[in-house]
Amino acid sequence: DLELDLERCQQLSVTVLTDHQDLSNTELKTITNSTAPQQYRVRAKLRTYKPQKLHQSVKLHCSKCNSLQEVPYGDDFGFILHDSANTAPNPELHNTSWYESVTWTTQDQKPREIAIHFVKHDEMLQDPENTLLMIEGGTLKEIWKLTKRFKCVIPVRSTEDDLELLDLSAPFLLQGNVKYYGCKQCSTPKPIKSLSSIAAEQHPSWEPTEIAQVLGIELLQYVFIMKFTLVDETGALNAYLFDY
Repeated sequence: DLELDLERCQQLSVTVLTDHQDLSNTELKTITNSTAPQQYRVRAKLRTYKPQKLHQSVKLHCSKCNSLQEVPYGDDFGFILHDSANTAPNPELHNTSWYESVTWTTQDQKPREIAIHFVKHDEMLQDPENTLLMIEGGTLKEIWKLTKRFKCVIPVRSTEDDLELLDLSAPFLLQGNVKYYGCKQCSTPKPIKSLSSIAAEQHPSWEPTEIAQVLGIELLQYVFIMKFTLVDETGALNAYLFDY
């Protein structure tokens, strides 16, 4: 457990933070006055670390514009889905050459129209574990149920001419228990019918990177970031951990 390890580090008087046994120890003052990149071995105390809670270390990173974003809370996704449910599915967009549609009305106090579009391959529906589907009007709970059975789920809404992705504040794709997000600044969303090019492949894999590419989405990657403040007799140094 990293948090416990960090607490133990703070309790120790001196902590070896790197393992370059062939290098002699370097004072922090020397490192701060040096030009990067260099490789050093240090002996230092851990004064502080951020964030204090481990889950806060996970961010979303765009490799194109190099921006970092907070991972949205589930409630945000729920609100976006609720708003999109106000737009009824357009029946003219159902049962095309590359997907098959199923619709029904819920028995809620305020009934909702739901449409699920199952993408076909060679004019046939695939096994659930290989199927990509698009859903209109679904709740967060309903979408998570679908992700347990089908390979990929894309939340969409109807326009006059085509299905479209929701606001990119929401995940554009869900696969298993992973939500995939796109960069608002770098993405140029394309019509959903762009997915038909993957469905036409000999063996559609429905990989998130390929889906993002054909939909004009710059895929955000989950990264792990922490900041450590190290001290010795000569000064202080901020050390950053950044990893995919």
